[in-house]
Amino acid sequence: MNREEIITITRKFLSEEFEVDPSTIEGENNLKTTLDLDSLDYVDLVVVIEENFGFKTNADDFQKVITFNDFYDMVERKLSKIV
Repeated sequence: MNREEIITITRKFLSEEFEVDPSTIEGENNLKTTLDLDSLDYVDLVVVIEENFGFKTNADDFQKVITFNDFYDMVERKLSKIV
């Protein structure tokens, strides 16, 4: 799966799950602020990642995720390990 596919899939499920406009899910935007995430929302995020990409995540995976680009990088790293 290439980065563009990751971005397309991510925009779709994040906009649906967190009820935000897909156009706000842009590379340098802050993930937490844009999605208005609290600690319980991160649990939802972990679940939708697993459903859409087929891998598990944990709190450590999100330590360096600030922007959506950081998120896409994390997904790419995780997907490269399961291929």
